[in-house]
Amino acid sequence: MKERVRLNDKPTLTIEEAAELYSIGQHKLRALTDDSNCNFVLFVGRKKLIKKRQFDEYIAKAYSI
Repeated sequence: MKERVRLNDKPTLTIEEAAELYSIGQHKLRALTDDSNCNFVLFVGRKKLIKKRQFDEYIAKAYSI
C-alpha cells in the first residue's frame, strides 16, 4: 500500500491541495497565480503548482487577498 505524504510536508501543492490546506477557493488561487509577478507559482508543463514556502510568506505579509 502506497503511503500518502501529508500536505504540510509537501514542498509544492496543486491548486486543489492549496485550496484545501489554506481554505482559499480554487478560483481565487488561479487568479493569484495568473499574475505575471507571482513568485509562488511553478509550472510543470501546463500544470500549476504552488510553492508552499513562498506562498506561506505571501500569506503572512498580506492583509487581504
